[in-house]
Amino acid sequence: MQVSFKWLKEYVDIDITPQELADKLTAAGVTVERVESLDKGIENVVVGKVLEAEPHPNSDHLSLCKVTTDGENELQVVCGAPNVRKGQWIPFAQVGAKLPGGIKIKKSKIRGLESQGMICSAKELGINDEGLSQDQREGILVLDEDAPLGTNIVEYLNLDDYILELDLTPNRSDCLSIINIAREIGAILGKEVKLPTINFTEIEKTIEDVAKVEISAPEYCHRYVARMVEGVKIKPSPQWLQHKLRSAGIRSINNVVDITNLVMLEFGQPLHAFDYNLLAEGKIIVRLAKEGEKITTLDGNERNLTSEMLLITDPQKAVGIAGVMGGENTEITADSTTILIEAAYFEPTNIRKTATKLGLRSDASVRFEKGINMETVVSAANRAVQLMEQLAEGKVLKGMIDNYPTPKEKTFVTLEMKKVNDVLGTEISFSEIKEILIRLNFTITEETKETITVLVPPYRPDVTIAEDLIEEVARLYGYDNIPTTLPYGATNQGRRTPEQVFRDKIINILANRGLNEMINFSFINKNNLDKLLLSADDEKRDVVKVLNPLSEEQGIMRTTLVPGLLDSMNRNINRRNEDIAGFELGKVYEAKGFPENKGLPKETWMLGIALRGNIAKDWQHKGEIVDFYYLKGIVEDLFQQLNLDEPLFEACTDNPTYHPGRTANIILKGVKIGVMGEIHPQVAENYDLLPRNYVLELNVEQLFAMVKGTTSYQQLPKYPAVTRDLAVVVKDEVTAYQLMAEIKVQGGGLLKDIEIFDLYKGNQIQEGYKSIAFSLVFQAQDRTLTDAEINEIHGNIQKALADKFAASLRA
Repeated sequence: MQVSFKWLKEYVDIDITPQELADKLTAAGVTVERVESLDKGIENVVVGKVLEAEPHPNSDHLSLCKVTTDGENELQVVCGAPNVRKGQWIPFAQVGAKLPGGIKIKKSKIRGLESQGMICSAKELGINDEGLSQDQREGILVLDEDAPLGTNIVEYLNLDDYILELDLTPNRSDCLSIINIAREIGAILGKEVKLPTINFTEIEKTIEDVAKVEISAPEYCHRYVARMVEGVKIKPSPQWLQHKLRSAGIRSINNVVDITNLVMLEFGQPLHAFDYNLLAEGKIIVRLAKEGEKITTLDGNERNLTSEMLLITDPQKAVGIAGVMGGENTEITADSTTILIEAAYFEPTNIRKTATKLGLRSDASVRFEKGINMETVVSAANRAVQLMEQLAEGKVLKGMIDNYPTPKEKTFVTLEMKKVNDVLGTEISFSEIKEILIRLNFTITEETKETITVLVPPYRPDVTIAEDLIEEVARLYGYDNIPTTLPYGATNQGRRTPEQVFRDKIINILANRGLNEMINFSFINKNNLDKLLLSADDEKRDVVKVLNPLSEEQGIMRTTLVPGLLDSMNRNINRRNEDIAGFELGKVYEAKGFPENKGLPKETWMLGIALRGNIAKDWQHKGEIVDFYYLKGIVEDLFQQLNLDEPLFEACTDNPTYHPGRTANIILKGVKIGVMGEIHPQVAENYDLLPRNYVLELNVEQLFAMVKGTTSYQQLPKYPAVTRDLAVVVKDEVTAYQLMAEIKVQGGGLLKDIEIFDLYKGNQIQEGYKSIAFSLVFQAQDRTLTDAEINEIHGNIQKALADKFAASLRA
């Protein structure tokens, strides 16, 4: 937001310099980024008039001009601007004048003819030409015809002004209004604010006789005010109006459009002017657009609309996108004579979504989407018709249309006076607190010894709770005046949560095993789900879509870590690093109905491990080729160090991402907590990987829930252990983990360890069967086990395996 210092002085008596004002505003929370002086060192440049402009006899692109600065004396000037004409009022640099950049004007000869000065362009005067017409940007600056001859150009063009550039926080949308900034200054300096006096004359003709307003979507349009002016004359705006717009970075168009922009800057209330004669039946309808409906806006672009966008229409066509931009079909042109002025309050959320979807942010939409003062709507409309009466010779129709379906409730906030000093650490008196709030235009409606209740001014939508009032007191009291104090009261030592400690422990364990940590984006390409061969109804396709992704590669949020792990493997291989051992600890995201059900997506911490190639390769060792069992060993070691029960590995053949014969689900306490195995060859090919890639994905949150609460220690046994071997023959479909589970049940507390030491299929073993040999370790804490005890347990194990799995002892 750019603000003219001289414009501010019209509303409040400022007796300090612009830089001092900037410092005070910044200290009060309204940050001023910079202060720019418009006077770039101009001297002896005055208002002049071109009396003659003829082609230069010795040039095909220069003009020979006669210029006067007092109406009597004439000066010969050679000018190269293409837009110089007889009868123009212009800025004239006399001989001896100084221009920005240290340029000094001297009498000279150009193509053989004397030139006694220079007719200046905006650029030569150091004026930002952003708000000027095309011909004035490329040629000389043409002034109003009522410009007094000989007047200092610095004074006439308000170049003795300063521009304050504000950096507003999102909650201070009220400061998008010059008047509200003046109110801030008045509160800071303790000065009265002088609001513009609004007076105009109405003719007998009433607006109700010629115009109607219908609101079909009251939930998105809370108020709509219309006023009308007829007999207007479209012409350029006076210099003072152009300066005010230019100081805010807005281009001057014509007097009517400029008035709407001026009032928007002044009151913070966006206005729109329709050419009434182009409105069918003189009727305005505020409704939602139809899906696929189109409108060509003032910038000449055709916009495709959705059914969520609010439109301004007449009975036949759309004439504007509410709160964003008007339509080209009712634009103010040189032929316009009757103007219908729109001043409205549109729902901020709807305007923000519309502007975002269309990629069309305007000065109006910025204000509407942040929320404006609903009580200023009428004042802004009246101010516009006043200026159109003065500057466009318009005649104001009697009355206005004020469609206000649901008046906004006033905001009251109660403040406990003691709380102000408790929060700020100050000793501000109750009377000073009240005085500060009154200076900020908060009206005290109720007061006790301990509390006050205030009515919040309608232009401050950011103030809704007591803490907001405390902030207001702090701003005006001065942050520099708040003493520096040490915190007091009970304090707690900052520490990580148990979940964070658990995750850090996983990272340390895996890093100590020689694995490298990977960090991948949470956003992935949706094509990854197809590359993993997931079915159409797979739960991993329940994705959160990104509405405005940077690219298609980041279109959805990941539901699995596997794509990132495989992409990382591919990048490493492409850089000739073919021995990979990495892990990633990160979140995955499931939509779970988001955003339709208005709930949030489910976020789950997962652990992923990716292996391929040789591990532990050095000059003494060739290394070990990783396989399923190497990955299994990592999992078992991890569980042991995390104080978890020993996991079970159950063969898995129905996961499309993994090899059907080299994959296992990881089971802990009867719950599936993850999957590990070799990546399916087709998936590997999809990621440009050679075969033999091993991946694990584990639910860390389920792991944490199953951690044993306390680590217990026991004395080393004094009595010897006894080892017995057991070799059984079972059908191929019986898994080793099923046999081991049953052996553990039958072995009870005396069975301390069990290991597989042999797996055999071949001669002497019936086809369709296999032989598995186990080494069983028995031990008691309080005695030496006898053969009889061990034989009994051993016999129970054999019987249970025979009964449950038809297992027979291998001969």
